[in-house]
Amino acid sequence: MIVSIALSDSGIDTIKSTPELPKKEMEYVHLWKNEGILESFYISVTKKEAVLIFKDIDETKCKEMIEILPYFPYMSKVEYLGVDKQF
Repeated sequence: MIVSIALSDSGIDTIKSTPELPKKEMEYVHLWKNEGILESFYISVTKKEAVLIFKDIDETKCKEMIEILPYFPYMSKVEYLGVDKQF
């Protein structure tokens, strides 16, 4: 499952002015990586977009996970793409 996320401009402002938010967000990213369900995590140079590549979870579970993220209220767009890894 590939998830593409974009943050709103007002969300970026809130995140920048709330130092504990990025720390809380990254706790989830590291937890999922350590659990072996997050394969890759990319952040754009502007820090407004991110791409997460999950393995062995379906779209329903993936949506549940994204919705608990501290940044979720500040996301302007979330796209889910179910894919089968070929190699």
